[in-house]
Amino acid sequence: MPTLENLTNVEMVSVGIAAGLIALLYVAYLWGQVTKFATGSKAMTAIGKTIHEGAVAFLMAEYKMLAIFVIVVAAALCGILYDEDAKLTGVFTAICMIIGAVLSAAAGYIGMSIATLANTRTCEASKQGLNAGLNVAFKSGSIMGLTVVSFGILGLSLLYLIFAAKKDVATTWQYISGFGFGASSIALFARVGGGIYTKAADVGADLVGKVEANIPEDSPNNPATIADNVGDNVGDVAGMGADLFESYVGSIIAACTLACSEFHSTEHVSAAIALPFWVSGFGIVCSILGTFMIKTKDQDASDDSQAMAILDSLLKTIRNGIWAAGFLVCIFAIVSCYLLFGLTDDITIGAPGTTEQTTQGWKFFMCILIGLVVGNVIGSFTEYCTSYTEMPTQSIAKAAEYGPATVVIQGLGVGMISVVVPTLAIAIAILGCDECAGVYGVAISAVGMLSTLGITLATDAYGPVADNAGGIAEMDPSCSEEVRNTTDALDALGNTTAATGKGFAIGSAVLTASALMAAFMNAANLQVVDLNNAKTIVGMLIGAMLPFIFAALTMMSVGKAAMSIIVEVRTQFQQKPWLISEEVFEGDKACDSTKCIQIATNSSLEEMVLPGGMALVTPIIVGFLSVYMLAGLLAGALVSGFMLAITMSNAGGAWDNAKKWVEKGNLVINGKVCEKGSVEHAAVVSGDTVGDPFKDTSGPALNVLIKLMTLVSLVFAPRFKKIYPDGTSQAKGFAEEGVIIAAVIALIVFPTLFYMQNKFNKKNEKTRLAAMGSLNAAKNAQYEKAVKYENTASALA
Repeated sequence: MPTLENLTNVEMVSVGIAAGLIALLYVAYLWGQVTKFATGSKAMTAIGKTIHEGAVAFLMAEYKMLAIFVIVVAAALCGILYDEDAKLTGVFTAICMIIGAVLSAAAGYIGMSIATLANTRTCEASKQGLNAGLNVAFKSGSIMGLTVVSFGILGLSLLYLIFAAKKDVATTWQYISGFGFGASSIALFARVGGGIYTKAADVGADLVGKVEANIPEDSPNNPATIADNVGDNVGDVAGMGADLFESYVGSIIAACTLACSEFHSTEHVSAAIALPFWVSGFGIVCSILGTFMIKTKDQDASDDSQAMAILDSLLKTIRNGIWAAGFLVCIFAIVSCYLLFGLTDDITIGAPGTTEQTTQGWKFFMCILIGLVVGNVIGSFTEYCTSYTEMPTQSIAKAAEYGPATVVIQGLGVGMISVVVPTLAIAIAILGCDECAGVYGVAISAVGMLSTLGITLATDAYGPVADNAGGIAEMDPSCSEEVRNTTDALDALGNTTAATGKGFAIGSAVLTASALMAAFMNAANLQVVDLNNAKTIVGMLIGAMLPFIFAALTMMSVGKAAMSIIVEVRTQFQQKPWLISEEVFEGDKACDSTKCIQIATNSSLEEMVLPGGMALVTPIIVGFLSVYMLAGLLAGALVSGFMLAITMSNAGGAWDNAKKWVEKGNLVINGKVCEKGSVEHAAVVSGDTVGDPFKDTSGPALNVLIKLMTLVSLVFAPRFKKIYPDGTSQAKGFAEEGVIIAAVIALIVFPTLFYMQNKFNKKNEKTRLAAMGSLNAAKNAQYEKAVKYENTASALA
């Protein structure tokens, strides 16, 4: 029997509530600490203000669109989930969905706000040394990480207390699955919209500024530079925050939902629901303690020969903080397992209709430990594949000797082969956890992996702040070369931690999605998925196809948006040729950044509609056709989405750092150092341009895709079950009601999505052609002026 018997609802979530409140208090303290730092010179403050206002404007525009979407979907939930036996099922699920969406959006907004306030402060603090800059940037990242976990655990805890007071626990968690659905919806659109914004601006700025005009990166004369810095925040801070918010709450929802179906004793059910709240709550406290270990000694960042040693030193301090937090979580986890289950008492688990197995409390701890270890393994291997101190990234840089094509080929190879270790790690984790504690063990391992999210997300959100600080240092004439070298060192760390964070997010998504898939099958009364059933195979094929369609749409969206920005930058360079220089101009002679910000904002919001809508609606349509087919779809999407996400994220990260390795003067060919401006540098810039949408748009969004589809399936499972009461008996044929509903949804949604996308494309093409006309007119005017001058000179001669 459990050591703690007859847990009340409040006791089950008490640790989570306490930890969430502590985290919010610490966030308030950190906010005060960060905003106390000086914002620097007048020029630096003005640049930071422009970035902040641009990011806020984008998020406000995005949230207005998402508010309409959330209201429409909530209304649809009320109708589709209506049941004569439980008339308010749809209403309660919709309420949870709205709360999840609001908290996810709020967490992203808070993280983005502090990031755009901290960038100038980080730049100014870097004048005092490496540790001072790291201190400011990491504190701002900690605000993002701790806000996400506190909002997530407090939202789930309060909803559980509200609904569990009047409903049984299984029904309660069916309602709360809507919370994850809302969070996942916001995460998908935030990832896609923010990713398109940041990479369209980045690609446009790089191709015209660095490659064509040969002006420095982050030059204040480049009209797309500010838009690029805005994009870093809306994509890599707000987007990543919403993504991991959904992973965090999704893992807890999956564990608690499975607890209701897998455990036979009422006391064990209560303990199994309490465990993810306790582990996550203690993990928040451990993450706070881990942040105190993030500090480094001041080093001379101006010496390029020491760049790799400095990066190693910075990575070491980040690892120390994460590993210390993980070690503390292990201690709290084994105590939690002992108090809730006892370590050696026999516990029977297994959903009705499946084979039962006996487990013990210490095995739950092993699952948590496996999750923590696998998360660190994936993060460390991602770091190995993407850090410029390691062989894979350096091999891409060395391929630049033979041109951009070999850089792209080598980068794709590195990305593809990088799936091996994460796949084996996840496979071992699933097998080990299933052996220990069945599908509940898989879910609780995901909770363990994400228990230190407060600090792991902080290391990721830190990156864009350091990147912005470097850009501001480049744009502010008052910043010395020493400051720029310091921010470059911090930025190099940010690139590596960002890549590590993406690998961590993708790995946690697979474990979470696996557990949610099991919860869906239990909710839909689908005990066995038969591979001899043609519907299952068809579902797997469709599911495996979806990540490729999704990635293709988002990649092409970046391309289309980047084209518009490229035309705008070229036009301004043509109209103001003096901008193509290292001299900084002000007033009427300065570039106009607002146009690029507006183009990036409009394009990203328009382009996110089609891929986001398809991801949301497809599993609903397939589920109404056949739960067999939907199970196959979820499996196919999970497998192909995982592989594609790892490939794209790691290849993109390696391309990015290969460029930085060359820029540090490390590439020597035939005794010649290949620096900025060389042919080899242009080759790695081309690779980085391909990698940008890989690592910051399509790759990271894929892990949201696979989680969203499993959550949608879980939310709609009660409706599917009404149409197919016995999922295992639906071997052939389609239910008439399901076919009609699926056809109606498809005929309404897909034509609407394609009509909207076509309308956006025509409008953007018209705008682009008008801009091209202006550019050509400027070129013709300049040509005519040159000819007139030449004729006048000839006549005078």
